[in-house]
Amino acid sequence: MTDSVAEEIKPNAPAMGKGTALPPEEIDRLTDDIIAALKTVYDPEIPSDIYELGLIYRVDIADDRQITIDMTLTAPGCPVAGEMPGWVENAVSTVNGVAGVTVNMTFDPPWDQSRMSDEARVALDMW
Repeated sequence: MTDSVAEEIKPNAPAMGKGTALPPEEIDRLTDDIIAALKTVYDPEIPSDIYELGLIYRVDIADDRQITIDMTLTAPGCPVAGEMPGWVENAVSTVNGVAGVTVNMTFDPPWDQSRMSDEARVALDMW
């Protein structure tokens, strides 16, 4: 069972699990490494990674190092809808110290452009 409390780490960023029995330094390292792994996953139709697009809604780091990710897509009919959760699972599974990854797809709330970071807006020329 997870003993974590969601905490925003930056505007439009997903809630990241905090408050576990893991040492704070380890939570910080895992958080940074998980974000780096998420930033390697791209929607093939959009030249920005899924983290900066705001497709990651929540990342929970449990005491047993199981990672649970809630994510969405830019549209429910996205052509890679069946594949992208596997890409996310594979990317995060490579992070040192991660015991396992579960990716949950959600469309509530629906994604909109307000979730994108400034980095994604620049890449997509959406100012």
